[in-house]
Amino acid sequence: MCGHVGFIGYTKNRQDVLEDMMKSIIHRGPDSDGKYIDDNIAMGFRRLSIIDIEQGSQPIFNEDNSLVLIFNGEIYNFKDIRKELIEKGHIFKTNTDSEILIHSYEEYGVDMLIKLRGMFSFIIWDNKVKQLFGARDFFGIKPMYYATMDDCFMFGSEIKSFLHHPKFEKCLNTSALENYLTFQYSPTNETFFKNVYKLPPAHYFIFKDNKIITEKYWSIEFKEDNSISKEEWIEKIDKAFKNSVDAHKISDVEVGSFLSSGVDSSYVACVSDVDKTFTVGFGNKDYSEIDYAKELSSNINIENISKVITAEEYWSEFDKIQYHMDEPLADPAAVALYFVCNLASNHLKVVLSGEGADEIFGGYNIYKEPIEFTKYNKIPMFFRRIIGNIASIFPPKFGINFLVRRGKLLEERFIGNAYIFSEKERKSILKIKTNAPKYSEITKPFYDEVKEKDSITKMQYLDLNLWMVGDILLKADKMSMANSLELRVPFLDKEIMELACKIPTKFRVNSTNTKFVMRKAAEKNLPKKVADKKKLGFPVPIRVWLKEDKYYDIVKKEFLSENGKLFFNEDIIISLLDNHKNGKYDNSRKIWTIYTFLIWYNRFFK
Repeated sequence: MCGHVGFIGYTKNRQDVLEDMMKSIIHRGPDSDGKYIDDNIAMGFRRLSIIDIEQGSQPIFNEDNSLVLIFNGEIYNFKDIRKELIEKGHIFKTNTDSEILIHSYEEYGVDMLIKLRGMFSFIIWDNKVKQLFGARDFFGIKPMYYATMDDCFMFGSEIKSFLHHPKFEKCLNTSALENYLTFQYSPTNETFFKNVYKLPPAHYFIFKDNKIITEKYWSIEFKEDNSISKEEWIEKIDKAFKNSVDAHKISDVEVGSFLSSGVDSSYVACVSDVDKTFTVGFGNKDYSEIDYAKELSSNINIENISKVITAEEYWSEFDKIQYHMDEPLADPAAVALYFVCNLASNHLKVVLSGEGADEIFGGYNIYKEPIEFTKYNKIPMFFRRIIGNIASIFPPKFGINFLVRRGKLLEERFIGNAYIFSEKERKSILKIKTNAPKYSEITKPFYDEVKEKDSITKMQYLDLNLWMVGDILLKADKMSMANSLELRVPFLDKEIMELACKIPTKFRVNSTNTKFVMRKAAEKNLPKKVADKKKLGFPVPIRVWLKEDKYYDIVKKEFLSENGKLFFNEDIIISLLDNHKNGKYDNSRKIWTIYTFLIWYNRFFK
């Protein structure tokens, strides 16, 4: 696991600039560095040594040195691809997974991508034709950013490296801010930095003659196979998952596993045969999974290493965490993830984690919504919409929220697993005007791709393309790499996705539970009470802390700061804070979203 940076275009003191960019991501690869500079391009690399520790340094070249590679990630089927390429006459200099990329590009061009199994973000410079080729993995596990400024093209694993380039113009993208207030992350390919973009998952780019083109090379396609019984699906899932875990354990260093109280991480820990699991929690037992993790680890004879996060630690580290995130992410679980990554990094370099299972197999509780309350659904939408509009006048609470949501079509009400501020609310709290699109303009292209599918499949597809990339995988990469830790996600495997796409909806989500057949597969390896456990998420006591004077005052100070008044109508946001403290409404997520942005803005712009 590593990080890469680089640029094309005239720059004074190019070597010094490149080295400064590389230093800014040293946390991604503290073991070694490497660079390539010629008249056209400067490429830098930081390495976290995992496979072929002695000879795996980058950049890596092909036989005649005309192609140059820098790579972040792991290719789990590299041995099979390597064997195939050797039979075709390619000569390898190392035993790394990295080197198969450059020879695959020689042999297959862009068609190489579909052969890969793994997580990746890489760059190949072709010195013969002066062309740059870059690609990002199928799900977006590893990041890739790029920007063009003053005839200089920059690329890299983290935006913060661009800040060290003399031609980088740092300017806030206010449209990203307005979208973020609804989604709690930046949901488009734009970033919070104007003119800096994310390469989407399953895309590659070609940069040549100062022009960039991007293309999609793989898509998720749900096609139910009703010819297979429930029992057969259970066997297929268990077999495929164990195969994926075995592939994800390929390493020349020790591998551990995260462990919460949920079925996903428990399934990983039980079948991976690792020696150590890692868990964090909070002093309040309602927000801690440590006791459960210790019990399961003891039952399967694995050491569990745990830590109780104090409120003081959580809040004191928040500024640093937003720096590592590159863009504000208002998911309180991101901070907890930082701490468990830090804990694990004191013991090893690689961990397995359960990200992706909910999106792939249908695990979120909200996925049950389309099959619940079916009697109310029989009321014509015309009348439900009227009822919903009337209900929206009243303060939000459980029954009111139900009527409001049921007065809208799925495409109107579901934007993913976070919905913080409505469009009306976000405009009321913002002092600035932006060109942000309506959230329906962001979600519509994904809904259009599955318009013939059932509601549950539509929700999964949206989450796979927005929520998982913008929230789940963003924090997984940034928080692990902040601690020089490689985080591997065996559920997010191309072969598992292709299997899961065929599972009928009734076997994914039903009135009994979510992730139905996946839980049954896990039950073959876990106690039944664990496999059936309701989805909980990563509980963080933000709503409790914000009622305490100490943390209320910290947030209030930011809300009333120069930056707070620059962006937000202070009367409205202070009202949100006061109403939460007084117990009138639970505004914790809204408060945290605003506070997160202000802390991030202070770090990068002040």
